[in-house]
Amino acid sequence: MKKFFYMTIAALMALMVSGCAPTIKNVKWDDPEVAGSHMAKQLKDLPELDGPIITIAVYSFDDKTGQRKPNANFSQLSSAVSQGSEVWVIDALKRASGGKWFKVVERIGLENLVKERQLIRSTREVYDGDKQPSLKPMLFAGLIVEGGVVGYDSNIETGGAGARYLGIGVTKQYRVDQVTVAMRIVSVQTGEVLLSVAVEKRIASYRTSADLFRFVDLGTVSQEAEIGNSLNEPVNYAVRAAIESSVVEIITKGERQGLWKFKQPVQLHEEKSENEDND
Repeated sequence: MKKFFYMTIAALMALMVSGCAPTIKNVKWDDPEVAGSHMAKQLKDLPELDGPIITIAVYSFDDKTGQRKPNANFSQLSSAVSQGSEVWVIDALKRASGGKWFKVVERIGLENLVKERQLIRSTREVYDGDKQPSLKPMLFAGLIVEGGVVGYDSNIETGGAGARYLGIGVTKQYRVDQVTVAMRIVSVQTGEVLLSVAVEKRIASYRTSADLFRFVDLGTVSQEAEIGNSLNEPVNYAVRAAIESSVVEIITKGERQGLWKFKQPVQLHEEKSENEDND
């Protein structure tokens, strides 16, 4: 009877593993998708700027942590966070309130931009003489965005739970990391730091598994099977969300300090005029 019970359990575990095999074997590669973030709606729903659009520059937004990818067994050479976070800063500034807040000027590839302008100017002088109009002057920024990824803490919270009965067990484990982004706005005319914010974003990972381990025939034969899955939140996604949240906080904090004003919705003025007419 016991042998039949063990054989039944083994057969069930074999069916579970075989059922997962086609899923693993027939993986379909997805088409490329535009990267998104849960902060996209908050950026888009920001009130419009009451005044001329702000010209702003981003020179760099570096990884200042020096952290490597966490590993329980050995040290890795890959960095824990992205080395190109300025891409997300520029993207967030451009998408604030549908692009109605900031005009971002190119500074990351400024050397390439200057070389290209010099090439155009020299080519026109040689072949076109004075026939072609001169290049327009480059825009200069009134504000500069500074900062970077200042913290990456791994395993700030770990835990799990599990149970085993008659050699059949189920376990679940989780781990939480944390990334910290600091951002500040600097005035070009005075060099004064006008605004400064810091945003923390947690990175959650978890793993679940089920296993069977039994000895059969007086300990001479063993049966063992295991199945499970894990899910890790991408660090790059967390960094992007923290940067976008920093931009939202910079805009709202600047409005509270009187550096700029939000444009009031037109509907409010219309409702006010209607109420005055009724009076």
